[in-house]
Order: sequence, then C-alpha cells, then structure tokens
Amino acid sequence: MTDPLVQSTGSRLAPAGRILVGGEWVEGHGAELVSHDPADGTVVARLPAAAPVDVDTAVRRGEAARSARAWRDLLPHQRARYLVRTADLIEERAEQLAVLQSRDNGKPLAETRALVASAAGTFRYVAAVLECQEGAIPPSRGDHLAFSVHEPIGVVAAITPWNSPIASEAQKVAPALAAGNAVVVKPAAWTPLLALELGALLLEAGVPEGLVSVLPGPGGTVGQALVEHPGVGHVSFTGGTGTGRALAATAATRLKTTSLELGGKSPTIVLPDADLDVAVNGVLFGVFSSQGQSCIAGSRLFVHDAVYDDVVSRIAEKADRLRVGHPRAEGTQLGPLITASHRDSVEGYIADGVAAGGVVRAGGARPSDPSLQAGSYLRPTVIEGLGPGARVVREEIFGPVLVALRFRDEDDLVAAANDTAYGLACGIWTRDFPRAWRLARAIEAGTVWINTYKQLSIATPFGGVKDSGSSREKGLGAIRAYQRQKSIYMGMSGPIAWAD
Repeated sequence: MTDPLVQSTGSRLAPAGRILVGGEWVEGHGAELVSHDPADGTVVARLPAAAPVDVDTAVRRGEAARSARAWRDLLPHQRARYLVRTADLIEERAEQLAVLQSRDNGKPLAETRALVASAAGTFRYVAAVLECQEGAIPPSRGDHLAFSVHEPIGVVAAITPWNSPIASEAQKVAPALAAGNAVVVKPAAWTPLLALELGALLLEAGVPEGLVSVLPGPGGTVGQALVEHPGVGHVSFTGGTGTGRALAATAATRLKTTSLELGGKSPTIVLPDADLDVAVNGVLFGVFSSQGQSCIAGSRLFVHDAVYDDVVSRIAEKADRLRVGHPRAEGTQLGPLITASHRDSVEGYIADGVAAGGVVRAGGARPSDPSLQAGSYLRPTVIEGLGPGARVVREEIFGPVLVALRFRDEDDLVAAANDTAYGLACGIWTRDFPRAWRLARAIEAGTVWINTYKQLSIATPFGGVKDSGSSREKGLGAIRAYQRQKSIYMGMSGPIAWAD
C-alpha cells in the first residue's frame, strides 16, 4: 500500500541525523537509533543516539543558561511570551507534526492531530497560569514579616513515553520552563522525532540556547545518566511502573525530587441502569483507542450480571467492526502497534488468557487484509471467562485487549475493582448519580470518569495512586511541581537583644 502521507506538510524542522545538546544540533555519541513506521516497517529516520557525555554537556549548559540573567531575571509575563510563541508555532506546523507522529508511532491521524492540538493548548494554558502564580505572606507570630516564595529547581530531566509524543513532552517542558528551569528531554528510543521537532520550535520561538536539550537514546544509558547526574535537581518520568520504581530509588539516594506517572489496569463499570448504547461505545473507545497503548485504557470491564450478556455481546460485535487500517488512511480507528515485538507480547497475553480458560469473543488475531501484513497490526480483542487471578486480568498489557468480568454486589465490585496494584483511572456507566458518586469515591484511582472516558484537560490535575504514580501533572499546580519553596523573614524590631 502506498503511504498516503500528506505531501504538503514539508520537511522536518530538526536537522536530520542531529540531536539538540545545550542549544546546538550535534551528532550524538551513542549508537544509531532507527525510527520505523509501524504501518509497514519502513525507516522514517536514522540518527546517532545520545550518550552520557552528551548528558553531561546538556546539563552543564542548561545550568549556565538558567542561571544567566537573561533568563533568571525575566518576569513571569516575559517568560510566558516564549510559551505563547511556541504554541503559535505548533499550530502553524500542526499537520506536519501530526503526520510525523503518525509515522513515528503508528497512531491514526485523527489521534495525532488531537495530540498536537493538545500540546499547543498546554503551552497556552501554562503561559496563562504563569501570570497568575502568587506567593504568600503567612500570619505573623512575632515582630517580623514573613514571605513564602517559589524558585526554580535548576535543571529538570523530562523522560517521556512513546505512546503520546509531543503531548507528553509539552506537559513537562512547558511548566518546567515556566518555573524558570532548564530542561533536558529524554524521549523514548522508539519515537525520538517529535521531541526533536519540539526542540526546534522552542529555539525558533526564541527560548535562550542551552535551556532545552533533547537527548534520544536508551533508558538504561541516557535515562540512567540523567537520573544520576549531580546537576539534575528533578526527574519527571512517564512510563512503566518497574522503570519508575527503579528510577525513584536511584533519585532517592541522591535526594532528587521526582514526578512519576506510571502504568494502569483501569476498571470500567457498567451498572444495570446505564444507557447501554452510551456505555458500549464508551467502553470501546476507552480501551481500543490508541490501539490500547494507553496507561488509562479501561482494560478491565465489570458488568452487572443483569445486563452482562447483552453488554458483552454488543461490545464483541462492535469490536469486530472497528476499522483496523493504515494510520494515514481516512476512517481508520485502530492503527498498528508500536513494533512487531510489542505485538508479539500482546499476542502472548491473549494466548495465556485462552490457556487459562478464557473465551475470545472478538479479535484475538492479526487482520487478514494483505495490505496490512507488513505492519504490526492486531485486531481488537475481547476475552471473558477468566478469574481475578489470571495474568491477563492483573497485568498491564498495553494493547487492544479487554477482559470482561461479571459482578452482582456493589461491595464485591469495589473490592474486585481495587484488587490491583494500579490506581490510575476508572470509568462508571450509570444514570444513578448518588451511586456513581459513591463508587467514584470508593474506587482507588487518580481519575474517575462517569458516563464518559478519556476526557482530559490541561486544567485538571492528572496522576495515579499505588503503582500508578506519586504525583500530579496539569492543573494550577503544574508549575509548582518544578519549583522549590522558600521562606523569607524580615525582622521589624531592630537588633536582636541577645547579641547586646
């Protein structure tokens, strides 16, 4: 199949074969990285990865740039201008960026366009919030005046995932810069291109050189070097729970602060009084959009026994009708998974579920369309008949796999929904508002949706509990996560008598 790439989007902004180190486009000192298009396996770009020596250069230049008066002494509204310019540039190049992201990670264009728009919105929102940040004057308990102020941490490491490039980078870079820091971005090795494009846009927006570096490369070398570097004061990480736990342990030995947004195995609950048409479509979108490669995917479906057969039959039927296709083809609902090896891993979970007694109600195999054979495609899959201890029920699969489970009693439902190491998100489908509120408060999750799913806003804090993370991004507090608080006392009574 000929790739229907929009030809009018132009070439990449970042120089080919270069990474951004302390304001300069240079060849990385690491091994070659290759970006493959998951739609057909073709090569999108090749570039030398970063290495620890590049990390050191980026951190040292970042510290120099953020402590220079040209950045340090800017007033909030002046820093905000750089963020607004960046948002403008993202919007100007929106289609180009959306197509590049689709080629880099295989998402359908409808999704990548939305992610690019989200990134622009993030920069605009953070710019507005920056101008509203206030300190405090605590009540005096003596003859003094006290101030509470917030200051930059210094150099921030932003380690981002492969499933939502540019949107994830924006959620870290915009508030970190707004807070007055320098930022070193480490994008996922599988998807390096959008972070490099964002770096180019930030330079074009006039952000002082050295404040932003983009270092693609393996987490075990580049990411580890960032976490261990004494010049990095804060690490913001989005990714798998195992990696996040190891990163946090390393950061703790160096007394670095961290922001961690990790994995999920989110429940979505259909109660017997729900509008079943709304619920069925919402469940399908919640688990199968982004090919299920989403930390907030509603991958555990709990349906009340009274409507279970009807709901699962509808979901299975509609899942089989979802359009799996080339990500740049109009009308595609599910594109390929990120790599063939990741698809193999997801297929392994499906086989494991069947071996454990599960029944596949939909999908469970690769699409038969000959034009898709070169890509890493997998049909959306629905499995039922498994107990709570099954591996498919308990582990994050990060693919288009939905596990259906029955429930009868509300207390048993809450216990089963919370019987997981994760606590990122939850969906509830019901017309009964008091019951929805009661369940929303009882479920252990950072975000709960009622009669909707995957509705996200840069204005609303986001994060998880338990193994899903330990911090919040977005919202009015987004900038504060990248600052240190300082107390300043001003004496009002003259010399201290004790010294006389």
